[in-house]
Amino acid sequence: MKIKIKFPDNSEKIFEIDENKSLIEIDEVFHNYLVAKRKDGFLFDLTRKVGEVLKDGEEIEVLDFNSKEGKEVFWHSSAHILAQAVKRLFPNSKLTIGPPIEKGFFYDIDFNGKTLNEDDLKKIEEECYKIIESNYYTRREEWDSNYAKEFFKSKNEDYKVILIDEFNQDKVSVYFQGEFVDLCKGPHIPRTGLVKAFKILSVSGAYFKGDERNPQLQRIYGISFPNKEELNEFLNKLEEAKKRDHRVLGKQLELFDFYEEAGSGFVFFHPKGAILRKILEDFSKQKHLERGYKLVWTPHVLKTDIWKISGHLDYYKENMFLMETENESFGVKPMNCPAHILIYKSKKYSYRDLPLKLFEVATVYRYERSGTLHGLLRVRNITQDDSHIFCAPYQVEEVVSEVLDLMKEILNKFGFKKFEIWLSVYDKNNFSKYMGSIEDWENAQNSLKRALEKLNLEYKILEGEAAFYGPKIDVHLFDVLDRKWQCTTIQLDFNLPKRFNLTFVDKDGKEKTPIIIHRAIFGSIERFMGILIEHYAGEFPLWLSPIQIVIIPISDKFIDYAQKVYNFFKENGFRVEIDKRKETVGYKIRDAEIHKIPYVFVVGKKEVENEGVSIRKRKEGDLGFKKLEEALEILKSEC
Repeated sequence: MKIKIKFPDNSEKIFEIDENKSLIEIDEVFHNYLVAKRKDGFLFDLTRKVGEVLKDGEEIEVLDFNSKEGKEVFWHSSAHILAQAVKRLFPNSKLTIGPPIEKGFFYDIDFNGKTLNEDDLKKIEEECYKIIESNYYTRREEWDSNYAKEFFKSKNEDYKVILIDEFNQDKVSVYFQGEFVDLCKGPHIPRTGLVKAFKILSVSGAYFKGDERNPQLQRIYGISFPNKEELNEFLNKLEEAKKRDHRVLGKQLELFDFYEEAGSGFVFFHPKGAILRKILEDFSKQKHLERGYKLVWTPHVLKTDIWKISGHLDYYKENMFLMETENESFGVKPMNCPAHILIYKSKKYSYRDLPLKLFEVATVYRYERSGTLHGLLRVRNITQDDSHIFCAPYQVEEVVSEVLDLMKEILNKFGFKKFEIWLSVYDKNNFSKYMGSIEDWENAQNSLKRALEKLNLEYKILEGEAAFYGPKIDVHLFDVLDRKWQCTTIQLDFNLPKRFNLTFVDKDGKEKTPIIIHRAIFGSIERFMGILIEHYAGEFPLWLSPIQIVIIPISDKFIDYAQKVYNFFKENGFRVEIDKRKETVGYKIRDAEIHKIPYVFVVGKKEVENEGVSIRKRKEGDLGFKKLEEALEILKSEC
């Protein structure tokens, strides 16, 4: 049989192939590639017999580590190397699953109560390198499910038996490398020797399938690359990320804190953090008002009757804070949509009034599980730059396009230019967990697709990741370290309008049901602040800095002049402080550097006599003496 093969450099070649042989058996060139891909997107091992997966004349690609699929296969195979090393060192351990993730992979393993230490991790990593050096070829076999269950039962691999039962299939696939065999769908790289750099990163607790009722496991995280240079680059970025940890910088810069006596996951913003919040909120409000959004404010607590109608009490109850009074029950709002819907219902609308864009910077409360809480990135009091846009179905594409444009304008201002877009759709195999009809969902999903395609925006589809009330667009931004963060969400909702009996009078004079578009640009202001802190390493640009100028008088007799300088810059819109502490000038300057203040103005006799300031700029040092008006122009220009 003949096969046309496309290589990563876009070159193509036709091979004459024996259907009972694999690609790596017919040409040495394939030994250094990772996986093959059919035109329909199906990935298969380079070690499989081509007759099992290809037809005569078919076109395929071979992929390397530079492709997304290649990375995932590479990291999934590395998880198998990790598991093989663990089984050699800890034969009584039990394996569960080991998938690739955004950066690297993990494997969840039951160590029968043993807690791994640093020495254990070092030994496992050393064993992984032995497996890599052995250059084992991988081999795939299909087994009868009953035979597979008996095999893994004999190996005391209880979790594999559970997984086989859940698959509920006549046959399952297993993969061999050396003495190691694992239940796996695949595909895998052809040989372990393709991994040239391997690193165990950390270990944490986990539960089988994420269920707290199941036994606790240990999750070993790792990363691997086809060369040591890429690993070194990754580790350097990881070290830089540690320096930028917003939880550490948040304390150092006196922005926010958490207090256990108040409850886990509830963030308290200190004065500087509250100023940064205000800058974000004010900027967001300004941009929304410029685009015709209507500012509203709604209560934090609503009767549970509202949450019953919205469906939150059925679908989201475990994440809500509920309370009972003598005669009524209430729910602290986890979302703003029902409150905005009540405002919409207060009057009649026609198609001429739509789209109606209600906007609120509002704090909502969600009972996030304690194990998921993480600084500002995952909290229980969440402030959203939230909007609900009520529109006619034929306005959806235009509205979504406008939201995406606003998203780019706002996020670009904060230094984010690179994005990845995901479209989350319903799970075709399990529609029971969604509200509405399949027809509604198909129409909604197609509207979002057309809006994205109209703007020539690339996106990937995530099946089964939609919210219970509609499909959504998620925008992920990339920071200075090329890390990806979920930010903007645009959620289409055709269910809540029906549940609340919302209507508008259309062009034909008939009452129709509007569509609601839920959207937030920052997503969560708390989360966005965490991202900003790490993106800038706490060194915010001048316009964003909570304190822009610290004035340091060299002695108490110059405090009056420092106050004059303070008033001058305050009146011109800058955020200024005077450091009047009984400390040396050098100490105060170092303290300003620790707190990453953009400008320090030192004032003494010369500055008083010449009506100016001596300027020190963050990271640049001494800029010398400047008249007050000169200094003002420097700051205005930078802002």
